[in-house]
Amino acid sequence: MGYQFALLSQDQAETIAYTWHYDDDYAFYDMEADQDDLAEFLDANQRGQSVFAITHDAELIGFVSVTQSDDETIDIGLGMKPDLTGKGGGRAFLTSILNFIEATYAPRRVTLAVAAFNERAIRLYAACGFRQTGSFQQPTNGSVYDFVRMERKESPQNL
Repeated sequence: MGYQFALLSQDQAETIAYTWHYDDDYAFYDMEADQDDLAEFLDANQRGQSVFAITHDAELIGFVSVTQSDDETIDIGLGMKPDLTGKGGGRAFLTSILNFIEATYAPRRVTLAVAAFNERAIRLYAACGFRQTGSFQQPTNGSVYDFVRMERKESPQNL
């Protein structure tokens, strides 16, 4: 039982890109909202060995992209299946991702960026040990949006 991680297949990428649609303001995260992001996500060569499907009981429930920024830092991007969001499963989902990252890459630091309006995600990240380290603006989805940078350092007992 639990979550399983495997490289994202083309079928899974297409399922996420074309069938995962979020409600209200969260539609910002629809893959089809930005054609450049969509093309990159659908290109197996660009995904390479860095985007993983997350399944539970053989059901695709999420994905995580992993980029090694330097010898000690892993940057992640993640998404959860829309009908599972906002129902209290985020902490277990994120914890499984962090456990996978730590077991696979052993980073000293994990970083991510989140849209500033997504207070629900920011609270979740903070509850899982991330702290805000800055902000920036980024063009996406046909406009420019504010993002928050967050970082989680390895716990002192593991250093």
